[in-house]
Amino acid sequence: MTILKVSAKSNPASVAGALASIIRESGKSEMQAIGAGAINQAVKAIAIARGYVAPNGIDLVCKPAFVDVNIDGAEKTAIKFFVEKR
Repeated sequence: MTILKVSAKSNPASVAGALASIIRESGKSEMQAIGAGAINQAVKAIAIARGYVAPNGIDLVCKPAFVDVNIDGAEKTAIKFFVEKR
């Protein structure tokens, strides 16, 4: 499964488009964000993606979870969003 990595500088509409495409293809996706700004952009992207897939009769469900990731040898805590169609 492809993990979309979202940063504080990510364009929510672009992330939403990628998310909607993956959801239409496989029915589920994961997004990962570290930091308040990145989490904000990820949540916006999920909200926008709901609008993109709604005309196809698809509703999205999001399950957030904490996950530890290793970035350049440093352990960081990220939020992972499990998004799937309902």
